[in-house]
Amino acid sequence: MTLDWLSIHSPALVVAIPLIAAFATLLISKLAGPKARNGFVVTTLVLELIIGILLARYVLLKGTTVYVFGGVSPAATLAGYTVPVRIMFEVDAFSATMALVSIGLAFLAGIYSLSYMKAHTGLDKYYTLSFLLLAGMLGMVCTGDLFNFFVFLEITSIAGSALVAFFMHRGEAPEAAYKYMTICTVGGLLVLFATALFYSEYDALNIAYLASVLKFGVVEQVALALLLGALAMKAGSFPLHQWLPDAYSEAPCPITIMLVGSTLASLYALFRVCFTLYGGVLNTLIIGWLVIILGVLSIFVGVTMALLQTDFKRLLAYSAISQIGYMLLALGVGLAVLSDPLAMDTYGMRAMEGGIFHLINDATCKALLFLAVGAVFYATKTRDLNKLSGLGRNLKYTSVFFIIGALGLAGMPPCNGFVSKLIIYESVYQFNPVLSIIAILASIVTLAILVKVFYSAFLGPRVEEYKNIEEAPKSMLIPMALLAIVIIIFGLFPDIVLGKLVTPAVHALVDQLSYITRVVPL
Repeated sequence: MTLDWLSIHSPALVVAIPLIAAFATLLISKLAGPKARNGFVVTTLVLELIIGILLARYVLLKGTTVYVFGGVSPAATLAGYTVPVRIMFEVDAFSATMALVSIGLAFLAGIYSLSYMKAHTGLDKYYTLSFLLLAGMLGMVCTGDLFNFFVFLEITSIAGSALVAFFMHRGEAPEAAYKYMTICTVGGLLVLFATALFYSEYDALNIAYLASVLKFGVVEQVALALLLGALAMKAGSFPLHQWLPDAYSEAPCPITIMLVGSTLASLYALFRVCFTLYGGVLNTLIIGWLVIILGVLSIFVGVTMALLQTDFKRLLAYSAISQIGYMLLALGVGLAVLSDPLAMDTYGMRAMEGGIFHLINDATCKALLFLAVGAVFYATKTRDLNKLSGLGRNLKYTSVFFIIGALGLAGMPPCNGFVSKLIIYESVYQFNPVLSIIAILASIVTLAILVKVFYSAFLGPRVEEYKNIEEAPKSMLIPMALLAIVIIIFGLFPDIVLGKLVTPAVHALVDQLSYITRVVPL
């Protein structure tokens, strides 16, 4: 087995490995015990990380990669058909970037879980569902077929709901899981209905083929509305965000950062629908403004609601909604000027670079903050900010990691969030100065909220009850340390990420013709 062989088959392996591992975990635990299971989980995650890096490297070197299951060519068809009918993955630079983000979050969550979840029972189920959640996320960003997208979306929904309900002894957890499952079911039905409309109209479900023949009649408009509604709901955008604070706050902390990845995968799908599937027929100015409005409202509602929270994780969950708003704002500006070459060259592409770079940065900053809150909960057994004070004296590493994540999320130098937000401010200002000013003001409020939380939880007077608490184990500190290093490096040397991942991802997203012609010769 050579490196080339692994690279060629990496689109399939990257989904197959966690899918197989999900069921193998149960078997290994029964046959060899929990220690062997934990070793298998870590080994699998390391292997998955290697395959993810190989996939990204292969796509960035060779361009958009098509992988046909059971076929030797992407043009493989059955008799009587003129379009691909096999299961097909199509991975471009945007998909590969999203796959790396998902795998990175799952890897850190798995390492963190070794100690964080050690005292709990039912860990066979926990790791099995975690692998299924990862496989679903990767399938969502790699597939080139609408029905398969629906299948992978459902896998993330089922696995995610079960994991949100993992702490069944807490009354809030099953309630949050029920709410999440309801939202996911509605979203899944909308996607399935849209898929059925496409199949009834075009007798095909391949995204590239549909994009090449798509019209913009009533059926296509209804399908677009269904897809946008479902994916905005799954991405946690206003006004369909109500599930997110409950699910994020009640899930185990390592699972929360995987739910962040699941949310970003839905956001990826929303942009894929707008730019790739409908890019050739859409009135991009109208839809772009719709996305911008959703983004601005998400920023406003997320920041405003965060002000009112006293639950540590719930506060961060509302902040997460506001960060989704920044991505919608930036990509919405790119969509709004997609048909204007001059505006696109002047600031549209830059806005999209800011949006996708912020997607990566948001994943790292939010993950670090949620893991830091997990370390606080591990030590104190509470998330109530009114009961926490002076923790920095005992949790020195955790307090440093928290402030790094907070500065990154608020967009302060030298962290990565500063660079991506600055790009968004500058480019959006050229489109509409008012939108840029709103985004800046929201960042200032976010910074004020997080600094206040940091002061009250870590720097305030010591609480007698917590005077003997200890720092989290190394297996929890190491993932946080890695994230903190990434946040600083991406902030100090942003050109590395912008040049290697972000700019190719933006070009892949706006180049609809290239995506189509990899599957359907024109």
